Amino acid sequence: MGLPTVALENGEIIAYRHRPGTGDKTIVLIHGNMTSSLHWDTVMEALDEKYTIYAVDLRGFGESSYSREIERIEDFSHDVEEWMAKLDLRNVTLVGWSTGGAVAMDMCIDDTEHRIEKCILVASASTRGYPFFLQAQQRIAETKEEIIHDPFVTVPVETMQRMKNYAGIQAVWEQLIYTHYKPDHDHYGKYLRDICTQQNLGDVYYALHTFDITDEIDEIQVPMLIIYGDRDYVVSEKMTQEIITDFGGKAKVLKIKDCGHSPMVDQLNILTTAIQKFIN
Repeated sequence: MGLPTVALENGEIIAYRHRPGTGDKTIVLIHGNMTSSLHWDTVMEALDEKYTIYAVDLRGFGESSYSREIERIEDFSHDVEEWMAKLDLRNVTLVGWSTGGAVAMDMCIDDTEHRIEKCILVASASTRGYPFFLQAQQRIAETKEEIIHDPFVTVPVETMQRMKNYAGIQAVWEQLIYTHYKPDHDHYGKYLRDICTQQNLGDVYYALHTFDITDEIDEIQVPMLIIYGDRDYVVSEKMTQEIITDFGGKAKVLKIKDCGHSPMVDQLNILTTAIQKFIN
């Protein structure tokens, strides 16, 4: 049986996971690139039962549709905003991981209905985006075509996803994500299969490449917590410092020791404790 879904006005179908809670606080979890709501499963299990929790599949990931190509991070954020409105979610704390952090920040800028109470960024993409580096030419990409057709990153990874080359994807993830600690066998298998459901890798790379909210930071008024690991090989500490600098001291910051790009695998207890402490 598939996940519950919401139909958006743009024709997309957004799937999501839901864990009911006993209290009045709602957490919305937004995943990163090459993942889906599935990768939040241990977090959803570990958080206190008083929280109502939703984890959304962004357009083109997991069980959500991909009828229209995304061009900007705003396409994702507008989808999630409409999804939240259709479910009438309020008193929400957004938790955005990696690419999901960029989506969450953009949602905080757009929150005219004041549904969002707080926002937590986990190993998040920078407020200034994630520039795509062309290894062959040793320069930053200039066009979407260069990113989509990049022979060193985009094309090989998309090929592995399409061919369901789990061993190849596992090798990439153990080089960049699961560098020290790894999910248990059952979770790892589910995650690898889930990674191959993505339909939009190159489009996401381009959306991250062009993302920049430095001129709109002051529009974010909700309390913000920035969580990052001391050995993240995906989002550099320089990018995290860009977020901290751009928020001008308004955001709280937690640096987790012995933690890479996936705190939910590396330091689950510290992550969930920090989330709950910040909400409370």
